[in-house]
Amino acid sequence: MQLDQGVTMTNNNLLSRGMIAVLIAQFLSALADNALLFAAIAMLHVHAAPSWQTPLLQAAFVIAFIAMAPFVGPVADSFSKGRVMLAANAMKFVGAGAMLLGLHPLIAYNLVGLGAAAYSPAKYGILSELVSQDKLVKANGMIEGSTIVAILLGAVLGGKLADTSVTTALAVICACYLLAAGANLLIPRLPAAHPLKHFSPTILIRDFWKAVRILFRNRDARFSLLGTSVFWGAGSTLRLLLVAWVPVALGIVDLSMPANMSGAVAIGIAFGAAGAASFVRLGNVNRALPAGILLGMIIIAFAHVTSLYAAIVLLVLLGACGGFYVVPLNALLQERGHETVGAGHAVAVQNFVENLTMLGLVGLYTTMDKGGMPVVQSASIFGGVVLAAIGALAIYRLKRK
Repeated sequence: MQLDQGVTMTNNNLLSRGMIAVLIAQFLSALADNALLFAAIAMLHVHAAPSWQTPLLQAAFVIAFIAMAPFVGPVADSFSKGRVMLAANAMKFVGAGAMLLGLHPLIAYNLVGLGAAAYSPAKYGILSELVSQDKLVKANGMIEGSTIVAILLGAVLGGKLADTSVTTALAVICACYLLAAGANLLIPRLPAAHPLKHFSPTILIRDFWKAVRILFRNRDARFSLLGTSVFWGAGSTLRLLLVAWVPVALGIVDLSMPANMSGAVAIGIAFGAAGAASFVRLGNVNRALPAGILLGMIIIAFAHVTSLYAAIVLLVLLGACGGFYVVPLNALLQERGHETVGAGHAVAVQNFVENLTMLGLVGLYTTMDKGGMPVVQSASIFGGVVLAAIGALAIYRLKRK
């Protein structure tokens, strides 16, 4: 594997043409991604699918990330990342369009996952090519902020449209993917960071595992990989858990309320991401640890509330802690990855580890749901697992320090 040679296309301007195009494309693509989840859930309801198939949607999505992990990093580093994002959005459009035409939601959502798997390394990897190191945390904050607004609007839009017409929801989602692809065309065609001399799957898999070993031997990269994985695994599981929790705890049975509550988390993440951009730098990233530890505690408290307003306050607080925690860790991984295996490789490894964690947490929740465990108890156990995982990571990090 070649070490990162660097791409000297950085710019001190956070609002360059390329950065604005990335932000617009990311917003539209993330908007469609999050609306699609609720449209797919509604489609399962239309087909009277059993409740345990709902968390399997997330599993179908992340399996694509896991399977493609050895290949998407080299692809992102071997071509202009803006064009990789364009191809990935086209794949997402194919998956959403297939669901609109009647393909089973689990299969169609897996196709969208394939596009998302290719999109992510290019999206994050391009940041270290567009901005200088001292602007990287702020650039991440802008990407996360744009993503959070998209999650908020996408969840609300997806829930409301799906409650009215699943067909209309899917048509709007397809249009968003096409617009995102159009925005990708406005991203400057940057040179490839690491042009591949081969496309042998065997060699790519071997190189991927070499990148995994290199990153896990790096103290900062290992910390970032594990920390972000627990956060995103928890977030994905929480979105699905809300669909079951809201009718039981609040007595509200439509999809709009769980979607709106996912939006409350997104609002919090936006505030947390902004706070991290202002108060945390790569040199003092441990400042993010207390916010991470609070995540599990808040989930446990949230599981037992029965008031809508209390639930929303806790979800906003949960999101704020999450945003403050995850943005610096993302930036740290990108910088260490850029220095060692290439930003695209680093994000591909990150996606692999994150999605293995998601699969494990979603699998835990699916097992509890299929076994008939009350959702409040499931949520409490889930919060305890998150608290134990991040707490152990923080203790290990500080002791090694």
